[in-house]
Amino acid sequence: MPKYDYDLFVIGAGSGGVRAARIAASYGAKVAVAEEYRVGGTCVIRGCVPKKLFVYASHFSEDFEEAAGFGWTVGETSFDWKTLVANKDKEIDRLNGIYIRNLNNAGVEIIQSRAVLKDAHTVHLVAEDRDVTAGKILIAVGAKANVDEKLEGVEHTITSNEAFHLEELPRSIVIAGGGYIAVEFAGIFNGLGVETTLLYRGEQILRGFDEDLRSLLHEEMDKKGIRIITGQVFTKIEKTSSGLKTTLTSGDTLETDAVMFAIGRDPNTEGLGLEAAGVKLGKKGEVIVDEYSRTNIENIYAVGDVTDRANLTPVAIREGHAFADTVFGDKPTKVDHSIIPTAVFSQPEMGTVGLTEADARARGPEIDIYKTAFRAMKSTLSGSQERSFMKLVVDAKTDKVLGVHLMGPASGELIQAIGIAVTMGATKAQFDATIAVHPTAAEELVTLRDKWQPPAQQAAD
Repeated sequence: MPKYDYDLFVIGAGSGGVRAARIAASYGAKVAVAEEYRVGGTCVIRGCVPKKLFVYASHFSEDFEEAAGFGWTVGETSFDWKTLVANKDKEIDRLNGIYIRNLNNAGVEIIQSRAVLKDAHTVHLVAEDRDVTAGKILIAVGAKANVDEKLEGVEHTITSNEAFHLEELPRSIVIAGGGYIAVEFAGIFNGLGVETTLLYRGEQILRGFDEDLRSLLHEEMDKKGIRIITGQVFTKIEKTSSGLKTTLTSGDTLETDAVMFAIGRDPNTEGLGLEAAGVKLGKKGEVIVDEYSRTNIENIYAVGDVTDRANLTPVAIREGHAFADTVFGDKPTKVDHSIIPTAVFSQPEMGTVGLTEADARARGPEIDIYKTAFRAMKSTLSGSQERSFMKLVVDAKTDKVLGVHLMGPASGELIQAIGIAVTMGATKAQFDATIAVHPTAAEELVTLRDKWQPPAQQAAD
């Protein structure tokens, strides 16, 4: 048996890598994890967590306005961007410390260095200029934000990485992209009083989500004052004396203080030495793995966004845990990627699990649709015109609920609980048999009785 420095060497101390390292160590493995930036990864340091804190901050402008309908008189208000950033940084520092403490308590060695593969069992630590060996290697380096490198003036733009650390809050911003990061930051900046434009190359925002959610969120964002331009991209960005001038494919120009790219993320595999180790990569640079997260090289595995399977933090954590169970716990475990509850912290918030209506129909079974749109109870006094929406996608033959799609307050919280029912294979009849909690918005999910019919079919009936 060959002798290695470590049983497991993890490259990347994000959510997936940290979970894998801790669980593997709990099984008695000698584990080290290398991280070139900060322990915690994208989600904790420059992603989901600080973004959610910013979302909370951006809601207060509407909350102050709506309080009047409930008898509250709110005096003069003001917002200080630097205070928000400083308090956010304190919280991120606290979480970073917890991640480090948890790894130390598990007996995992933390190495602050970039790590590059030299071969299937050898890792070069750049900061220390030394090599270490490992029986198993786990790639958990996540993904990086994309920008259009060929765009003239791209050097004047920012990504979500820089958005968390701006020295000053811009008066105006144009955000390129139509995915969840783009729409979330559009809501954040708009709520903080920034004149916000969302620029998307496609016909409708949030590709891949249910069509009803896409169109309804677009409408609600419009009502909140976010300008959405579809079917366009930048052709040039110029620095001016007052800010930035952007030119679109239509020839139109937009003057703005800042431009942010949120056009997706690519696996962060460049310069990692994977080719030297013989690891196969996909077209986007993703690490190709099997159902147990193993690459084509027997002792090298990969989890999280670097595999480009389902790029969500909870998925990376589940994959990391399953890897450790499989390789070091003698408990072969596969991760089911077919049903993944997820939330978009747009304004209004969205939650979704299971198949969209379009995906369900494409699979062939007869589909029943149940849906409703309404103003939440709070809005009756606050005066808000924001609409909530709920939709069930049901297999007409088996009565199984194939998908649930929500828009409105606390949709993220709701979809977590609903995800349990959908994962268990709940039927519409079981939803119907559940007693409603009143008065709540969620009770609509168990009181929907009328199947939705397309307008043409309604007319025919």
